[in-house]
Amino acid sequence: MQLPPRRTVSKRVRRIALVAGAAMAATALIAPTVAVAKGSEKQDPLMTYAADTWTSMAAMTDEETGLPADNITGDLSTPSEYTSPTNIGGYLWSTIAARDLGIIKHKEASDRLATTIKTLGELETHEPSGMFYNWYSPTNGNKLTTWPASGDEVFPFLSTVDNGWLAAALKVVAKAEPRLAKQANALYDSMDFGWYHDLNAREGASLNRGGFWVEPPGDGCAVPDNYGDEGADVYYTCHWYDTTVSEARIATYLGIANGQIPATAYYGTYRTMPERGCDYGWQEQKPTGETREYLGVSVYEGTYEYRGMQLVPAWGGSMFEALMPDLFVPEADWGQKSWALNHEATVRAHIEHGMDEAGYGYWGFSPASDPFAEYREYGVEEIGISSDGYGSDVEKTNVDIGFEGCREATNPDPEFGDGVVTPHAAFLALPYDREAVMENLDGIKNELDAYGPGGFYDSVAVGSGTIAERYLSLDQSMIMGAILNEVKKDRLKDYFVDREFEKAVRPLVDAQVFGTDLG
Repeated sequence: MQLPPRRTVSKRVRRIALVAGAAMAATALIAPTVAVAKGSEKQDPLMTYAADTWTSMAAMTDEETGLPADNITGDLSTPSEYTSPTNIGGYLWSTIAARDLGIIKHKEASDRLATTIKTLGELETHEPSGMFYNWYSPTNGNKLTTWPASGDEVFPFLSTVDNGWLAAALKVVAKAEPRLAKQANALYDSMDFGWYHDLNAREGASLNRGGFWVEPPGDGCAVPDNYGDEGADVYYTCHWYDTTVSEARIATYLGIANGQIPATAYYGTYRTMPERGCDYGWQEQKPTGETREYLGVSVYEGTYEYRGMQLVPAWGGSMFEALMPDLFVPEADWGQKSWALNHEATVRAHIEHGMDEAGYGYWGFSPASDPFAEYREYGVEEIGISSDGYGSDVEKTNVDIGFEGCREATNPDPEFGDGVVTPHAAFLALPYDREAVMENLDGIKNELDAYGPGGFYDSVAVGSGTIAERYLSLDQSMIMGAILNEVKKDRLKDYFVDREFEKAVRPLVDAQVFGTDLG
């Protein structure tokens, strides 16, 4: 991802810039949105946040194609020249959220959705699978073969997780906007997630690949094969999505519900890497747990320890990995012995890390804009599997508590530096600690001044006050979805889950028993 460089800007300079034109430009783009925001501010800050966030989503969306840019500058003047299936999906559910929250009228929402759905039907796809390529031009819908900013060659890729989020959005549109149900369902039905699924990934487990290229990708690892029923071989990534706490599980849910991949795939991913001598001694810490069997699949239900809790880690320890699928799938309701506990533990870990362990005074860590560069992953490293996982500060302070019998601890009690918080991560935590979320967001907005004409800026380094003054459509769409669920009682989940999905997926989630312990 290539984004413009960031700089440290004083509060006074930022305010002058807004007065000089940025805020006025945003208001001119969507005057009704701003009016709704101001009128509802006293009732619930979430409504103000939603209206301002929608301003940025609308500003980065091309009127002719209905495709959102990947990101836009903080003054809402310069959108990027590329977009992805996830960005498009996020714009679709954000439009529905804006409608249901009263930010835009039903007709405007319907017209916007219709434009985007029409364009989706015209985009070039991989016809045998029905999957969408990862990068398109938001202004004309062309598949990108060169990167707009640099002219570097792009090897067109079809991402498992990105197509998962677009498919999720199409399900939402079909339910939320009946007049578009036929077109949305046609696009959704054409997408076959079986093309990603390796039935022989490892002994006793089938897994989704990260995605595939239609042509060899040049440099890098690729595996020629064909998991579909027809068409030529494609070139798969050499990695699988093999961890449970991952945003990529949305594709697994959809594939199972559609009958395109086996139900056993739900249990094929790792909770932690197995505790098997020192074979996996590279992981962040030595797990504890027990082995259980589900549908004939043997599962090591491992957990990590963090500040008196036991929880199932993500790869990098970010909020996005853990909680983005929870916007759509009622994981906590269906998984009382698994996700309900683990989501709460993840939120608590982020709060305790930011407020106590690292002492930042703020919390919520997820991949986002880098306040000092372009883009970087952030997380709570100790609840991430990767031993050099996502750090929470600018310095990327490495936490190493060791692995008993395999790896000595080199930095078990580090000093953290300039922490980087990402507002969308806090919004994802709304169902699990609303009071803490609202206090955190109020501080990010009013104390750190990390708020502009399109809502919360993408990230802020809290020690130096350096702000990434841009908006990413993915992160903004997570905010819109989280607010819709909080204000309208899980409406996004209601749109997403139909009878067939619940029948296929709920029993799998309900059966799972994590070793999570809140302490």
